[in-house]
Amino acid sequence: MSKLPALRLPLVALAVSLALAGCGGGAAPTTFDLSAPSDFGRVGGSRATLIVAEPTTVQALDSDRMIVRDGSGSLSFLGGAQWADRVPRLVQTRLIQTFENGSRIGSVSRPGERIVPDLQLNTDIRSFNIDAPSGQAVVEITAKLVGDRNGKIQRAKLFSARVPSVAGDGGAAAQALDRALSQVMIEIVRWAGRG
Repeated sequence: MSKLPALRLPLVALAVSLALAGCGGGAAPTTFDLSAPSDFGRVGGSRATLIVAEPTTVQALDSDRMIVRDGSGSLSFLGGAQWADRVPRLVQTRLIQTFENGSRIGSVSRPGERIVPDLQLNTDIRSFNIDAPSGQAVVEITAKLVGDRNGKIQRAKLFSARVPSVAGDGGAAAQALDRALSQVMIEIVRWAGRG
């Protein structure tokens, strides 16, 4: 009976020291944001009202961490770097802003903003990572335009871009992923904005 309290004290001390080491041990990660392109022209477009749903994705990409894929397909987090928000939420926000910047649609918003949409844009993020073997940022997003009144898929397409990057450098990786995403978003906006 007297040995139980003696064992408990070292375990509590170990837990406290591990918690303290975790709090003050490492530097805070650098936070990166994504941009919404605005220099792709205002050519034509639809007058439709569009809702942009938050993209779906796999669990590994549904975070604020930067991901590196190695040659075997294993995923790891790029240490010392993070996004300003969860990737799906950040992509949704920048995609809405890209539509607004291009003036290629009547109005655009996210679900729940009290508009009656003509269409809904559903997207799925297939890839949003640095591919270590090729040294490239890879962004792949599927997009589906759904008639909001009838729920039928009107059009669907896969959009992808690859941009050279440096896998171990958070700043270079963020810039490359931002450029690749910008290419994909411009293509999605042009595609969705066709009458």
